[in-house]
Amino acid sequence: MDKNRSPYHIVQRDAPTMYFIGVTTAQSAMMRLFPLWAEVLGLDGAQLIGVDLPLQADPEQYRQVVAQIKYDPLSLGALITTHKIDLFDAAADLFDEFDSYAQLCHEVSSIVKRNDQLIGAAKDAVMSGQALQAILGPQYWRRSSGHVLCLGVGGAGIAIAANLLTQPNPHDRPQRLVVVNDQPRGLAKLRAIVEQLSSTVKVEYILNEESRKNDDLMSQLPPGSLIINATGMGKDRPGSPISDEGTFPMHSIVWDLNYRGKLDFLRQARAQAQQRDLKVHDGWHYFTISLIDHIADTFNQKIAPEQSKQLVEKAGQMRP
Repeated sequence: MDKNRSPYHIVQRDAPTMYFIGVTTAQSAMMRLFPLWAEVLGLDGAQLIGVDLPLQADPEQYRQVVAQIKYDPLSLGALITTHKIDLFDAAADLFDEFDSYAQLCHEVSSIVKRNDQLIGAAKDAVMSGQALQAILGPQYWRRSSGHVLCLGVGGAGIAIAANLLTQPNPHDRPQRLVVVNDQPRGLAKLRAIVEQLSSTVKVEYILNEESRKNDDLMSQLPPGSLIINATGMGKDRPGSPISDEGTFPMHSIVWDLNYRGKLDFLRQARAQAQQRDLKVHDGWHYFTISLIDHIADTFNQKIAPEQSKQLVEKAGQMRP
């Protein structure tokens, strides 16, 4: 890829490089895990560089990052966290190809190079499905009449919703999905996605930024429901999408996508876990399996089962 074709300043890396695009990447366990995992995978000399961008950054900042990967031979790819939708919107024209979920969801969580082509993928739909399978167990929605309340419809929330809605067997989908966002943009994006699908799930879109209203929505859920914090609150932003007075449904499953930060939503759920018979999960497993998958793709590696076991063990040692 000829750097002269880029109007952006391109840094010529001297080692195989993966980028981690987020808000506070230095605080992420990924920065500490990568050297340990690179050793297991034999990625001698490979480096991970964190790129911190503010929430809803200027589109030119996203384009600069994508151009760096596109035009520098040793910039091999990236993992994107908070900026999945904004990066897609700002820099879609710089890519040569998108996978099916990136096309459906209009977001990018992974950038890789293959045969001189820059490819954007939305891997969160698949990885969130794997994480949910571990949390819920097999055929949960066949066994439960619970609903899903997803608080937050950014990139992660949209990916989770897409996974739930596109399960091949209708019996593996929930009856009802309630999505809440504090801005109309995310709701509009999800609505546009749902309109492309022939899904049996009833989807409700709620524009709201008040924790007490989220408390009310949660109180109306049947037992065995799944409540997800996909807002970023408790990590990238302070607070929780519910108040301390909010009550979780009996026998429900609570999933906070965060694994670091003040984790207020997680604290609230754990405080009720025994009394309400809750199963409470943070985002660590989701985070770990996603990282392994992204690193394997970026460096075009096939990870053997024994290597995967070592990676998970090393991650466990670094867990906050």
